[in-house]
Amino acid sequence: MIHKFMRYAAVASLVVLGLAGCERNLAVDNPNAGNTGKVLGTPGDAEALLGSYYKRWSSGVYGNTTDLEGMANVMSLMNFSSLANNCQNSHYPFTNASNVNTLGNTCQGEQYRLYSVLEEVTRVTSNIVAAMDSGLTLGISTVPATDARNLRARSYAEFLRGISLGYIAMMHDSAAIISPTMGTSAADCVADPITKVCTGALRYYTEVRDSALAALQRAIDYANPTVTLSGQLSDGFPLPSTWIPSPTSFTAAEFTKLIRSYRARIRANMARTPAERAAVDWAAVVADAQGGITADNMITTSTTLGPGNSWRDQYEAYSTWHQMPPFVIGMADQSGAYASWIGTPLGDRGAGNTGFIMVTTDKRFPQGATRAAQNSDFAINSCQNAKQACKHYFVNRSAGNDVFSGPGWGWSNYDFVRFHSWDNKGDAGSGRNGDTPFFTLSELNLLQAEGQYRLGNYAAACALVNISRTNGSGGFYDLGGGLPAITTCDATTPVPGGATNCIPKVPGFGTPAGDFTKVGCGNLWEALKYEKRIETAYTAYANWYLDMRGWGDLPENTATFWAVPFQELMARGKSTTQLYGAGPGVGNAANSVSGKSTYGW
Repeated sequence: MIHKFMRYAAVASLVVLGLAGCERNLAVDNPNAGNTGKVLGTPGDAEALLGSYYKRWSSGVYGNTTDLEGMANVMSLMNFSSLANNCQNSHYPFTNASNVNTLGNTCQGEQYRLYSVLEEVTRVTSNIVAAMDSGLTLGISTVPATDARNLRARSYAEFLRGISLGYIAMMHDSAAIISPTMGTSAADCVADPITKVCTGALRYYTEVRDSALAALQRAIDYANPTVTLSGQLSDGFPLPSTWIPSPTSFTAAEFTKLIRSYRARIRANMARTPAERAAVDWAAVVADAQGGITADNMITTSTTLGPGNSWRDQYEAYSTWHQMPPFVIGMADQSGAYASWIGTPLGDRGAGNTGFIMVTTDKRFPQGATRAAQNSDFAINSCQNAKQACKHYFVNRSAGNDVFSGPGWGWSNYDFVRFHSWDNKGDAGSGRNGDTPFFTLSELNLLQAEGQYRLGNYAAACALVNISRTNGSGGFYDLGGGLPAITTCDATTPVPGGATNCIPKVPGFGTPAGDFTKVGCGNLWEALKYEKRIETAYTAYANWYLDMRGWGDLPENTATFWAVPFQELMARGKSTTQLYGAGPGVGNAANSVSGKSTYGW
């Protein structure tokens, strides 16, 4: 029975909302099986099903802590927790931790969720497009896909297909490319032995990426048709407000901006190595970023109807689930404490149960020369009312609330609190109910900045980095660093401030260069990376992990992806001896381990 259950989960014959008992199972007949008519019985049924699937996608990515994000955030030094919950402490850096994928492993639910839910989204949306190809029409046209309502549905379906395939490919090594036409091609149809449904051959992540990008282009094309439309044009865009709950009205133009923003993120973050990141089509990333969102993409979250953001909620609790390890945020220090910390052997950091205290003029951190002064400057209860922006992104935890446990290099006095008001009171007094960023303009600006830098357009990169570095982009939760602008725009000149006051201070940039026990002023490239990390902390799925993987900044011997989950492999007839994981260890996937990082970690 377990074999049958796993296969049904993978092909969406049964929509499985979680393997850890945290959510209920919802029976949904597979539209590609024998009772297609029941699910897609009427145009209204098909459209209602399609319209619900952004929330389903969001539930797979953000809706549960039983997923990859907790592991990825610990592995990329964005978070530190000594808890075993969601396999956080089993994925500490510097321990040769791997992404174990054996039958019944303790991380099985976390490692299966993104893959299974997003494959389900891909299959359901593909089935709806296939039904439209076979004559189902949501509008009034007798010719499929020639009126506004049909095109809107096709655009939305391809958007969901693209971001689902894209996110699976960013995190896993392979996946099935579910498509509306796969059942017509013997090469692309691997029939499940139980359901007889085409499951699709497993394809390498680069092929999955290409299919994701192609789907997103179709989504753009359908939203901006060149064909002559028939029927009632008012039946088309904007998207119904329930499809993507947001204060934004997704007209065709606004929806296109969102699609291009996701495409820029997916294209850039697919790389597993610095060589792959350098080989990204950065001109395409720049073009999409320039055509993307012009303000933070805000989503209206709901604790009862979804979408939600479970990990952001956990981090905002700033308890044993979360503290900011010093490796990256310490680059803002101007007191010399970070330099001393970096000069201390890894195993001796945190000796004497002492956290890391830094002094910085970066406005995103509490101000003051002592812990008491920083506590006085910014207390967390100063920004827990409804729709209230916090004074800083990070807080120095008040004395007596330290949660030191585990290796000392992870201990920190600092917690992330940028969205604390959303977590506590939301928009109108109810926590986690209200508008919150799911894609920030700062991220898109810095994606473009990286593209401009890699294309040699240093002045353009400089201008984009300076937005968040100085005064910010003007978003509700966007503060800006208040740092001096970079005015000499090249690949070598240190950032302003001199040896004492420059930000960021980077291991290996001191004297002599390459000595990772010393720090020195970073250049434009390091300022870009610093801004990207500080501005995107906890704003999107595994974002530090994806960036640092491609930049070569992950700690040495960190796993660089996750294997196809064992549930999927066994449902495809693989034996236990054919299962594999990723990262250090015998039998794990080749080329799944990071080398020594840029910073010597």
